[in-house]
Amino acid sequence: MSGCIKQIVASKAFHHAIVAVIVLAGVVAGLETSPALMSEYGVLFHALDRLILSVFIVEALMKLAAHGGQPWRYFADGWNVFDFLIIVICLLPVGGPFAAVLRLARALRLLRLVSALPKLQLLVGALLKSLSAMGYVSLLLGLLFYIYAVAGIHLFGKTDPTHFGSLPTALLTLFRLVTLDNWGDILTAQLPHVPAIKVAIYFVTFIVFGTMIILNLFIGIIMNSMAEMHAEIAEHERAQHERETGAATLGGELKSLEREMHEMQTRLAGLRRKWSHDTRAITLARNTADIIT
Repeated sequence: MSGCIKQIVASKAFHHAIVAVIVLAGVVAGLETSPALMSEYGVLFHALDRLILSVFIVEALMKLAAHGGQPWRYFADGWNVFDFLIIVICLLPVGGPFAAVLRLARALRLLRLVSALPKLQLLVGALLKSLSAMGYVSLLLGLLFYIYAVAGIHLFGKTDPTHFGSLPTALLTLFRLVTLDNWGDILTAQLPHVPAIKVAIYFVTFIVFGTMIILNLFIGIIMNSMAEMHAEIAEHERAQHERETGAATLGGELKSLEREMHEMQTRLAGLRRKWSHDTRAITLARNTADIIT
């Protein structure tokens, strides 16, 4: 029974059906944000919510049953735990303090696409894998922001307090610069009060260091993590293929050994019959010789 359920869960049709239900859940969550649509089709949306949740529950139960007598192996996969938590949150009471959580969970159901699509899992895994290296890049970026914020307060604080009047304001301005959000307006606001060479050096160096170098480091770390994830997945698939091939080879060797043993038993049985026949013939010959004598 568990083998049949496992085949159904592993089939492409089942996978595509679950992906379609997840997309439907995301569409319904978006439509529910419209008061006009809710007033007219609220009953339909609630019915679809219940249907979608029922499908997710059936999917989880089938995956649990696919493990046979070891259902706890379902929770060995982190994505299964994520899916299970979303189902638990969606089963919370609709009213009271859980109403906002339930509405949020309906939107979070769209995140199940990550667990349903292996390519998205690869991307998320690469992002998580790059967090340790990103910490040092973030520290370097923080130092750069702090140094330029202090320098900006000394250079432009008196003439442009709107952008460089305090440390928090200067940090926010630098964040706008690193995202290239109207950075030209901030630069031109300093030109009437500060020498152009100082303004140019300050803004150009910060944009080059902050945008061109630091952000490219983030991208490089993520790309490197994705390459490592690809290598790990390829190694895992190779090891799994070797195990499956080894199991198939061992099975073939066992069958071959069984055939050889069966042939040996057949030969031994033939030798026994021949020996018994020869023994009877020798005994008969001796008896005949004794009679003649």
